[in-house]
Amino acid sequence: MFRRQESSFRQTMRKRRERYGLCARATVKSGRIQPGAPAPLGATWDGKGVNFALYSPHATAVELVLFGGSGQRVHNLTGRTGPVWHGYLPRLEPGQLYGYRVHGPYAPAAGHRFNPNKVLLDPYARAIGRPLSWHDSLFGYDRAHPDRDLSFSSQDNAVHAPLGGVVPPQFSEPGWLDTPWDETIIYETHVKGISQLHPDVPQAQRGTYAGLASDAVIAHLQRLGITAVELMPVHAAVQDFPLAKAGLVQYWGYNTLCYFAPEPRYAATGPAGAVQEFRAMVDSLHAAGIEVLLDVVFNHTGEGDQRGPTLSMRGIDNAAYYRLRPDNRRFLIDYTGCGNTIDAQNPFVLQLIMDSLRYWAQEMHVDGFRVDLATALARSRYEVDMNATLFQAIQQDPVLKRRKFIAEPWDLGPGGYRLGQFPWHWAEWNGKYRDGVRRFWRGDAEMAGELATRLAGSSDVFAAGGRHPTASVNFVTAHDGFTLVDLVSYVTKRNSANLEGGRDGTSQSYSSNCGEEGPSNAESVLACREMRRRSLMTTLFVSQGVPMLLGGDELSRSQSGNNNAYCQDNETSWYHWDLDERQERFLAFVQRLIHLRKARPSLRRTTYLTGKAGDGGFRDAVWLSPGGTEMRHGDWPGAQAFCLLLTTAEDRLLLLLNASCEPVQFRLPEPGAWKEELSGEDRTCGQHFTLPAGAMGVLSSGPLQEI
Repeated sequence: MFRRQESSFRQTMRKRRERYGLCARATVKSGRIQPGAPAPLGATWDGKGVNFALYSPHATAVELVLFGGSGQRVHNLTGRTGPVWHGYLPRLEPGQLYGYRVHGPYAPAAGHRFNPNKVLLDPYARAIGRPLSWHDSLFGYDRAHPDRDLSFSSQDNAVHAPLGGVVPPQFSEPGWLDTPWDETIIYETHVKGISQLHPDVPQAQRGTYAGLASDAVIAHLQRLGITAVELMPVHAAVQDFPLAKAGLVQYWGYNTLCYFAPEPRYAATGPAGAVQEFRAMVDSLHAAGIEVLLDVVFNHTGEGDQRGPTLSMRGIDNAAYYRLRPDNRRFLIDYTGCGNTIDAQNPFVLQLIMDSLRYWAQEMHVDGFRVDLATALARSRYEVDMNATLFQAIQQDPVLKRRKFIAEPWDLGPGGYRLGQFPWHWAEWNGKYRDGVRRFWRGDAEMAGELATRLAGSSDVFAAGGRHPTASVNFVTAHDGFTLVDLVSYVTKRNSANLEGGRDGTSQSYSSNCGEEGPSNAESVLACREMRRRSLMTTLFVSQGVPMLLGGDELSRSQSGNNNAYCQDNETSWYHWDLDERQERFLAFVQRLIHLRKARPSLRRTTYLTGKAGDGGFRDAVWLSPGGTEMRHGDWPGAQAFCLLLTTAEDRLLLLLNASCEPVQFRLPEPGAWKEELSGEDRTCGQHFTLPAGAMGVLSSGPLQEI
């Protein structure tokens, strides 16, 4: 089966190369340069030649450098319209490799870091034709000079600089799926990690876009019941110099080099095929009914602070693309923890972000975006403005307003935590949900009320803005932090492999270990951890809102206690598919949970629970004590066990929670014959149901009657 799939994939790629004229080897065949046009920005092939346009308001001259088998050819961009430099080269074809040399002042104190000795990557490059190779010449300053970034480097970096590749426009109509938010189940995953070790993925496709689109991986996602994959960054990324020196890799990809080019390392067909292979992946996932969401990092780039390399925006126009400290423009404002912050208040930088989003939606067919550190894009000078121009632009854009947008609603600047304050059409990663659920099942005191609020859709966070429960993207684990197995196995992070002396990664994970730190052979410890994992997963999939599963949690993936494995491109991060019996049972359990959610309308509400009787004469939600009486205000502070009765016209569910250290007997509501849903067996309960310590149960009943 997989041999046929590989052949089909190759046929698809060959047809697309023939259709779009992509070539793997760059040549320089062009006529005399013409003035060209200032729009669109980037390198645009029109079938007869290529128009180049670059935004650089403070430059004094711009050179276009073409790379080919015979060396380099340099053209001065003599066309200039306002802040945009432009030129048109007839007879130039897709596949051409290019970069820019930008002239201007090297005056760090004024925020300018121009250096024509540096070949620079076009911020609008649609493909990385050649990746960077680390060398001192990639830095705009003399690294041997005592004043470092105040000095000027005369080293030429042409041999080592990343180059853009000319790509033809894509002409097919987007095939978006438009899965409603209340039916959405998100699976956060890394393109490489999910297939790198999969035995049923062809060897040549493992760890690639093609691997994610393979029959084996798609079948796994379908069996789970996933409706959307949220891909960790696929924009071409910078491999950090310190990591490269240490023999590590920027695995996660939150270090963007270019906002238009897909990461070439994930292309089974090589860098020249990355664009078409990515699109083939999206098409395959769409055919399986699975949306594609991209985790995008518009808050900063991989050029770092003033001591970082000069690869693209820094050398094109540092003062225009980045936010600089007004008291000393030598330094960059850092709201991201990564050395710099993109200046989204600049109309041309705003345009770059919008053009990138539109490109991925229209030409690459993705269904939506998760915006990393989204608050950083809403800052005016210092303060956060939730009516930021970027948010307004997205809301009115005829293409983007129809796509899914998810905010990571915080940054590292003052007042940066803005959960619940994003525009009405955005969903948000709900950090309060994560922490509340973890703390309740860890056994922390006074957490029952908090857990109930999160279980019911976090109306305290989102309702005031007129938003629905689906504004809350609920998660227990994500790429940033412990995996689910590690969350119940480690109290202390184990990050020594990152070579940062344990300083990286959060130290407040609200984790537990069931009495023994790390791996254990004790059956009592393993049983405790298994119960806690099941309770955490059950809570996730029966909560109102949009559930997000961390990829690999269903496979019992562990990172050996590393809660910040951003630089671990190895078996620490990759998914393991050789499951033992206990792990197979847990995978089947997660599958049952997801299918239970899909089958039960009461778990997928688009309005908040009220506790009041509706038109059907029944109350949509009733909170009950283990004894069967309705919970009162004074019952919540000390509660460790309670249940929630959910009722709709089609559905009646009872959610039972016991975070105590002892089994608890629940008196079941009458009338109705209650059936246990999570065991995988067809079992009917009596008048009472005993729930083990640390466990959660889900029961369903027969025909509805007024409560």
